[in-house]
Amino acid sequence: MDQMHKPGIVVAGVSGRMGRMLAQAVLESDECRLAGALERAGHGWVGQDLGTAMGGAALGLAVSDDAVATIAQAQALIDFTSPAATVAYAELTAQARAVHVIGTTGLDADDLRRIAAAARHAPIIRAGNMSLGVNLLVGLTRRVAAALGTDWDIEIVEAHHRHKVDAPSGTALMLGEAAAEGRGTTLDALRVPAREGITGARVPGSIGFSAIRGGDIVGEHDVIFAADGERVVLRHLATDRAIFARGALRAALWGQDKGPGEYDMADVLGL
Repeated sequence: MDQMHKPGIVVAGVSGRMGRMLAQAVLESDECRLAGALERAGHGWVGQDLGTAMGGAALGLAVSDDAVATIAQAQALIDFTSPAATVAYAELTAQARAVHVIGTTGLDADDLRRIAAAARHAPIIRAGNMSLGVNLLVGLTRRVAAALGTDWDIEIVEAHHRHKVDAPSGTALMLGEAAAEGRGTTLDALRVPAREGITGARVPGSIGFSAIRGGDIVGEHDVIFAADGERVVLRHLATDRAIFARGALRAALWGQDKGPGEYDMADVLGL
């Protein structure tokens, strides 16, 4: 397949750590081409050659702040940006009928409603974590929660680098949702946020969260099932952010022949 017949992929927020890694993953792939690189208006990279901006050789592709024109010429957008930007991008990918891969976390209920509306017109693949290992962990968490009774307490502990701005992580919430589903209910009904002060005894059946921030931790997640006399701990450790880029790229390619709708990494991986 010649270069121009390969799916064109745009990377949003290309100057960030994930953005640069995503751009590199697309550039190294034999299955797609980098069709655009987006940054917010006023960013220092806008107008610069992407390769030069990333500290390498020129690529002949300028970083743009014109999302409408950039997305219109592509088949997919990979987006690990911010909730407000992601919602705006979802409306543009819907208009362009392009695949939108969303790795953004911190989305609220209104953001999700707007994304769902956009998904009526184009495929949207959204996951709090794009790695194969984490998505396997989600499935295991659901099964273990279903197998154990409510006398087993569930706690989810996550750790990330000092620059992460939201807590708990999107992955931790994915795990909490899976545990709640295993118990036949919703996370909203069982969730207990970080504890402080005189909290009283633990509410039976609840799902607790703890967040650690420090250093350059890529991502660590433990799901703890604790009962009298024993514990079951499910754990995933990420040591290389490239796993998220590889997963996102796989999702963008998987979505090329899919109809409008909301998908997740379990769909992409056939889990």
